[in-house]
Amino acid sequence: MKPLLFSVFFSIAVINICHAQQARKADDALLLEYYQNQRFADALTYLKGIYTEPVTDTKELSRLAYTSAMAHLLPDAEGFYQRVYDKDSTNLTVLYNLASINQRRGNNNKAEVYFKKLVALDTTNFEAYNRLAQINRDKSGGIKNEIFYFEKANKLNPIDADVAFDLSEAYMLDDQSPKAEKVLAIAIAADPSNIILQQALLRLNYIESKWRETVKTGEQLLLLGDSTTSTISKLGRAYYQIKNYTCGIAILTKIPEPNQTEITAYFTAACYKMLKDQQQAITYFKKAITLSISPSTGTYYNEMADSYETLKQFIKAKTNYQKALLYDDKPLTYYYLATMFDAELKDKKSALKYYKKYIAGKPDKKQETYINYSIARIAALGGK
Repeated sequence: MKPLLFSVFFSIAVINICHAQQARKADDALLLEYYQNQRFADALTYLKGIYTEPVTDTKELSRLAYTSAMAHLLPDAEGFYQRVYDKDSTNLTVLYNLASINQRRGNNNKAEVYFKKLVALDTTNFEAYNRLAQINRDKSGGIKNEIFYFEKANKLNPIDADVAFDLSEAYMLDDQSPKAEKVLAIAIAADPSNIILQQALLRLNYIESKWRETVKTGEQLLLLGDSTTSTISKLGRAYYQIKNYTCGIAILTKIPEPNQTEITAYFTAACYKMLKDQQQAITYFKKAITLSISPSTGTYYNEMADSYETLKQFIKAKTNYQKALLYDDKPLTYYYLATMFDAELKDKKSALKYYKKYIAGKPDKKQETYINYSIARIAALGGK
């Protein structure tokens, strides 16, 4: 009887295990519907109801990890992937996902560890090298490592535009322009209409003072529809350098007024000057001067003057108030001068002059207290 009894118990146990395994099988059609409709949170809730803890099966953990990541529950996703990793530290997919999740969460140091483990196992993983380069870009003094990893990625796929662009930029920063030119030449040959690559080539030619090449690339970008200020500015300067002043003016004056810079105004002026149009040259030189000065310069001088006044260093205060007026003729500066001459220096004549200038400047109505005080002081000081 004992052998028979054992056989019965064994059969029951096997049946229970089988039923348990069947009970943990998810409905793939339902999951697909959740995924297709971007209902990843619902999919995760469903899976957790099927794959109850403790979950030890690798496929179940992987499915929970993937769904958590798609539901933007990154800590949960990392936890599930970590459990798979603990079972198999050579799983390339898990390594990549652990690295990517940590990078998305801003934990670049941890992401770098996983990406390095990944490329140690798979030296042909283009995206891992690309990510390692990006991580090192954000590190202080990481240009050498950034170039190293971008070179690895570029070697695996030399026509990938994003990596070619990033590598060429890194080369330029590291004063390796010939290498940048070679990388761009290969990528542009494969995709000559790629504006990002052409912009990188324009920047390279500009840096190298290859003016005719800059013009050629700049004109190509215009044909491709690139009318950014950066492109037009470089092209305008290149026209000036090859003595094509008419084209320089034509292209630089197309830049919208809000996008004009000190450089664009200067080279427009320089082109006019070379064409003997001195009046227009003066106009644009003035604009260059205006654009070279921070709009806040007057405020800085006013603040410095106020500090000198607080220290009773009135001559320096006066000098800085007057400098502020050179950069920004604000009525309030005249008021500051007036009150300093009136209350501190007892110079009634100067105080009267500046009170009048303040009122003549038509100050904002929000300064009503200052306006009324100034009018009263003008009357008291004998002004009309």
